[in-house]
Amino acid sequence: MAAEEDKLIHPYDLPGYDLSEIVKKVRARTPARLLVGRSGAAYRTNTQLELREAHAAARDAVRAELNLAADLGGDFVLKWNLFEVRSRATSKDEYLLRPDLGRHLDDASRSEISHRCTTGNDLQIVIGDGLAVTAVARQVPPLLSLLWDGAKALGWSAGQMFVIRHCRVGILNEIGGLLSPDVAVLLIGERPGLATAESLSAYMAYRPKASDSDANRNLISNIHARGVSTEQAAQRILNLAAAMMKNQKSGCDLREELPALP
Repeated sequence: MAAEEDKLIHPYDLPGYDLSEIVKKVRARTPARLLVGRSGAAYRTNTQLELREAHAAARDAVRAELNLAADLGGDFVLKWNLFEVRSRATSKDEYLLRPDLGRHLDDASRSEISHRCTTGNDLQIVIGDGLAVTAVARQVPPLLSLLWDGAKALGWSAGQMFVIRHCRVGILNEIGGLLSPDVAVLLIGERPGLATAESLSAYMAYRPKASDSDANRNLISNIHARGVSTEQAAQRILNLAAAMMKNQKSGCDLREELPALP
């Protein structure tokens, strides 16, 4: 009986097998490698090569160092008068090994921010390299313009934007302590996976302070071409910021209201 079972061929392994409509729809809605077929007990060669390529892209995104002019473009940097500060992590290796250092600004950066930025604005947007410089390079330029224009249309005051090298999410607390905005937004590269190395996150907090934790923050993640578009992300960030200002809270105490799925 076992020998007979070994001879059975799964229908998905047959060339030209027509997947059912439901399976086609599932595969169209996700970059996950579902029902890609196999060769014996292993992936097919093309699938294996795609996985190795995706893994290499993820490693490159994590190890890359941010270069403002090269990654964001010189004209973009000049347009927004962006300047760069850094966390207490002095190198990429230290940043990866010591997450705690990425949650705090070094002394020179604190002085630079205090000198160049105004305090008490409605909205303060900060850009962090995080774990995917590629994501920052791809998503931030179009997203930043949409956020700025949207904030101005709502009559909000917005603080001078800047970039933090070797940045972790917890640095929002220090931004709150230094600049006292009503809402702080950190645009930061997400940890890459095998689906994409270009995914950006927007972490948000209402009047962040030193004692805050993840429970006090809201997150809009998967901002990339095959996930949440920059247009959708901008609208969600602005809507959520407005809700924070109205309700004077964020994190677990504030639920993001999303439109119903079609």
